[in-house]
Amino acid sequence: MRVARLLALLAMGIAYTCGADAVSGSEGYRLQPGDVLQVVVWKETDLQSEIVIRPDGGISFPLAGDIHAAGHTTDELRAELEVRVRKLVPDAVVTVEVKAPNGNRVYVIGKVNKPGDFALNRPIDVLQAISLAGGVTPFASTNQIRVLHREGARQISVRFRYSDVAKGRHLEQNIVLQSGDTVIVP
Repeated sequence: MRVARLLALLAMGIAYTCGADAVSGSEGYRLQPGDVLQVVVWKETDLQSEIVIRPDGGISFPLAGDIHAAGHTTDELRAELEVRVRKLVPDAVVTVEVKAPNGNRVYVIGKVNKPGDFALNRPIDVLQAISLAGGVTPFASTNQIRVLHREGARQISVRFRYSDVAKGRHLEQNIVLQSGDTVIVP
């Protein structure tokens, strides 16, 4: 039973690590609602603007119309904008830059010193998120910490035993967090 549970936790850790490509850069940064972008069409001063990705994941850009941006990399968005803009400006060269990654956030709640939401502008694991929240309070149940992760309509709860990780044991549970994950410290 213990081996099966360990294998399940390890598999979840691998799944989380693979899913962390959205932040780590192996596939590129994945855009989220709230991110601020700078979009520039080279040599077209009227086609330069700062854009915030709407809550529905879309953006609007002159000559390109509405485009769904959330979940795409900046390269994917740039390519789509270029195709659309080139219908009217044949030699258009488009650049897309993330000015503020406001959409990628993780949340730490419960018995920590500074609960709240934190920007996920680099890979962050559970222990680092707790550190960003100022650490646990003396009354925290550190071996009952949970990480909530949503996959579509399904929500997953992963247990995190702080004392194990602090002692260098069962490190596979110190998973890399994904945008929208919530760390609960009871």
